[in-house]
Amino acid sequence: MTYKQLVAYALILVALIFGAAYLVTPGFYAAVLNKVTNAVAGTDPEPGPLANTQAKFVNLDGRVQVKKVNSVQWVEADYRTTLDKGDLIQTAGDGAARIAFADSTSYTIKADTLVTVEENNVTHDQATTAVRVNVGAVDLSTPNWTSPNSHAAVSMEDTTAEIRPNSRASVKSDPKNKQSEIQVGNGSAEVKRGNERVELGPFQRATIPSTGPITKADVLAPPELSQPLNLAPITVETPRAATIRFEWKPVKDAVSYTVRISTTAMFTKMVKQVKVSSTSAEVSGLDGGDYFWNVFATDANKQNSEVSETFKFAIFAQGRTQEMMLEIGGTRMNGRSVEIYGKTEPGAALIINGQSVPPIGSDGTFRFFTEPLDPGEHAIVIVGQNRRGGSAKQQVTIVVPK
Repeated sequence: MTYKQLVAYALILVALIFGAAYLVTPGFYAAVLNKVTNAVAGTDPEPGPLANTQAKFVNLDGRVQVKKVNSVQWVEADYRTTLDKGDLIQTAGDGAARIAFADSTSYTIKADTLVTVEENNVTHDQATTAVRVNVGAVDLSTPNWTSPNSHAAVSMEDTTAEIRPNSRASVKSDPKNKQSEIQVGNGSAEVKRGNERVELGPFQRATIPSTGPITKADVLAPPELSQPLNLAPITVETPRAATIRFEWKPVKDAVSYTVRISTTAMFTKMVKQVKVSSTSAEVSGLDGGDYFWNVFATDANKQNSEVSETFKFAIFAQGRTQEMMLEIGGTRMNGRSVEIYGKTEPGAALIINGQSVPPIGSDGTFRFFTEPLDPGEHAIVIVGQNRRGGSAKQQVTIVVPK
């Protein structure tokens, strides 16, 4: 047998091995090819999925820095930064960040805050996350864990708060004033310090002084927003000269309300802050563009509620034309709920029967399900607004059988 024949047989054998590997595990071939391509091109491979011991940033606003547990340097945070146990996160006066853990627990780090990632471990039967608030304020929300052993925790000084499933809470730590507090908005939490145990329910707050016992008190509920609706488009002739009306539902024991308007979802760039004694406010001087707004209530003792849910709205200058493409493709009955589908302009905003439609597809398609309707005839109104100031309105009639 000649040398050329040996080489040929060897090449055939290698090809057979790779062919078998591809048939059995196609991903193996793709991974090898990807590594070879990256090596030749001199590029780094795409980051893989998060490990169960890591967290990531899902919102960043202003200046946010991170110091990894194995580093002595602070670096600017970005969306590629993964967070591990022991990492430090610091926000500046104009900074805020939201981090998400593998179990869907999220922590919102407010301005001028320093936190430490203390625990992050998710297995098939248990999820445990924890951060330490060294100074500043953190809001957090927890998912509906399937395991009773799962929990999220926040610690400050010598106190730990364990947050239960489907809960929302805010924590503040002020070492200068030697006091911390935790307030529950939804769900429940247990506050622990030494032998002290305090249970908190919705709209309750625990105040934790450095000396003296933990005290518990009821707090105001946050207002429920009414107008403008979330994602509502507002068209006016001259945005800055227009007056925009904001409305919300009254809160028991509230004596005043504060409306906050910002150009960022984290409210690090406040545009307006208006205090009123009624459940509405009229605001002018806003330029065209996207805005976020929320409200908090204040009682006679000058205690504030948590801020309400945040709504987004957009102000558009009146265009020369009111034309906008809005086509209703059809409707389908799903029990007593109606599915409405159609097509409009990408980037447009739609309101159907007073409810905002989820983000429009990149090709302009949309799909919307109404709330369950009573038997009988119903008029469904679809109102649209594009970014040129154009608008459109359609109406369909639905008959819900008995």
